Amino acid sequence: MFEKILIANRGEIACRVIRTARRMGIKTVAVYSDADADALHVRMADEAVHIGPSPSNQSYLIADRIVEACKATGAQAVHPGYGFLSENQSFAKALDAAGIAFIGPNVEAIYAMGDKIESKKLAKKAGVSTVPGYVGEIKDADEAVKIADEIGYPVMIKASAGGGGKGMRLAHDAKEAREGFRSATSEAKSSFGDDRVFIEKFIEQPRHIEIQIIADAHGNICYLGERECSIQRRHQKVIEEAPSPFLDEATRKAMGEQAVALARAVNYRSAGTVEFIVGPDRSFYFLEMNPRLQVEHPVTELITGYDLVELMIRVAAGEHLPFSQADVTLTGWAMEARVYAEDPYRGFLPSIGRLARYVEPKGPGVRVDSGVYEGAEISMFYDPMVAKLVTYGETRAQAAERMSDALDAYYIRGITHNIPFLTALMKHPRFLEGRLSTGFIAEEYPDGFHGAPLDAEARRALAAIAVMADLADRARQGRITGQMRGYVHHVPDELVVMLDDEQVEVKVVQHAPALVLDMGGKPVTLDCSWKLGDRLLSATVDDRTRVVQIERVAAGWKLTHGGSVLVARVYTRQGAAYAAMMPVKQAPDMSRFLLSPMPGLVLSVAVEVGQEVQAGEELAVIEAMKMENVLRAERNCTVKEIKAGAGSSVAADQVIIEFE
Repeated sequence: MFEKILIANRGEIACRVIRTARRMGIKTVAVYSDADADALHVRMADEAVHIGPSPSNQSYLIADRIVEACKATGAQAVHPGYGFLSENQSFAKALDAAGIAFIGPNVEAIYAMGDKIESKKLAKKAGVSTVPGYVGEIKDADEAVKIADEIGYPVMIKASAGGGGKGMRLAHDAKEAREGFRSATSEAKSSFGDDRVFIEKFIEQPRHIEIQIIADAHGNICYLGERECSIQRRHQKVIEEAPSPFLDEATRKAMGEQAVALARAVNYRSAGTVEFIVGPDRSFYFLEMNPRLQVEHPVTELITGYDLVELMIRVAAGEHLPFSQADVTLTGWAMEARVYAEDPYRGFLPSIGRLARYVEPKGPGVRVDSGVYEGAEISMFYDPMVAKLVTYGETRAQAAERMSDALDAYYIRGITHNIPFLTALMKHPRFLEGRLSTGFIAEEYPDGFHGAPLDAEARRALAAIAVMADLADRARQGRITGQMRGYVHHVPDELVVMLDDEQVEVKVVQHAPALVLDMGGKPVTLDCSWKLGDRLLSATVDDRTRVVQIERVAAGWKLTHGGSVLVARVYTRQGAAYAAMMPVKQAPDMSRFLLSPMPGLVLSVAVEVGQEVQAGEELAVIEAMKMENVLRAERNCTVKEIKAGAGSSVAADQVIIEFE
């Protein structure tokens, strides 16, 4: 067994590998860029080596520096995690030449499966069901349109060396195929250094279901069940679960056996994932094979009981798999939600900044894989993932309920995050019924995310919690020393709660032992041990426990619960009458400007001063966190001035173009 390994990665996956290595008694070496000097994985490792400036192409993607770090520290093996160099055959070759073990597949398998075009050819030869399409190299946009026309729309244009949703475009007609080819090749080149793409038929109402495999160097290969990864946005997975609520045992077995056949065809070793597109009739087609550890591997670990990182390390050290296919059983249900630094209310634009407050949820069946801490910074140079929140239950319903509660208790301040959106997904009736497809988010949120609606019971509970908090605050005011002699601080029993624009009249019936309120003629009982200043509270309202994030804001309380954020203001009756007379502040008119929706780099500006543009026309392209974002005109207008040209770095809400 290895005595020391180096993790050629950062963030949560680096921390994840370090935890397993530490449990196995193996020392670890972290590598870091300028931006990650104070990162959690650097703090956790036994040693750390600086490998370059902040941009990944000057640090984490330079194989020679990783090899040098191994030699300098005496690391005997490298775990690549996912992303960066995890699927780079040249890196694996360099390690082999230096006598350093690669905790991953052999070079031949990386080449065969890392190239999406070659992998489809191999899959077909191995008897694996494949999607109709064209897997040869495509010269230009004209040829792409011709091929797409022959296959039949809709088609998917995908980067051959792609992954993580980058270099992928869906086209419904020739115009979209032409534009998609240009965008996909450009994004593929910047992300992977390889602009080759292929085109395949897009399966309508598809599910994305993948099979986890593990193989040793002695010919033993097992599949560890499947993961349902259909909840995606822009081809990026958002929610994963295991097992799939859709597969039956026969389909699971057939998919697993095909995954094993493909792995055997390339003499695969280590952990890997074979991804399939599954139709409504349970027909399935090979999508791609990822010759590495997947982001969503924890859900498989929870239902099988196997530590995939440990198995990878043991296999790389030459050990046999400690089990056979007959030993693999799936128990219970697990779900994973990817917590990102992004704003779901603004089209999921990336958010960067410092984690001013950060508290991870805890409880039965709750696991958090993260690489951050309170005070850490979310950098513009890397993927915006903050953490992976994973829950386990005996049933799918229990896993989902635990996920909802854990999301409510996940306290993050200082950056914008997608937790409200994740909570809304977990409570969505269609999700809870298991009626999933890769188009779920686009279908259910066609106009974007604007918050999760709360039912009347939930709103009543939040109103009661606001009253409880306000009464506690008023009681504290009455205990302040130095008040005027003879002054009696009065805590009113009749109040008015404004939940955003909704008015709720409240009468306090009882203060202790539990707070009892009359809310519009309906009694509400609230039992809670919350103290002023606590960020989280767990309250039992009418026999139902709710976890709520609470903050004092001007004249009210900001409450976060169930995917919704609202402000509750508690007034006396007279105060409510005065508040109703206050004028509403009007937001400034910014319709004459194109604002940068995020911090990033202006890659191109498609218009000139004096040019008339039509609604929907491309104006500029912004790159942020390795993704290209096309900004389009919202209305017909004329360009007056270009404030930020190609190559300019812009902040969020900075003006790029002014219109007449």
